[in-house]
Amino acid sequence: MSEEPREPRGPPSRRAAVLGLLVALVLIALGLVLVKLLGDSGRLQDCALSGRTNCAPIDSNGGSQ
Repeated sequence: MSEEPREPRGPPSRRAAVLGLLVALVLIALGLVLVKLLGDSGRLQDCALSGRTNCAPIDSNGGSQ
């Protein structure tokens, strides 16, 4: 039996691990944004359903010039 000498390999690529980490971070960021948006929407609906009329914030910047 002849054994062929193996070529020395370098360290394994971490490209897949870095890509997976980036995907996980993007999903976490999107989840946090979604939680904030749904929370704001829920608070506005709770306010409106309780009969209040001043639920929506009013923009006081005067930016329409």
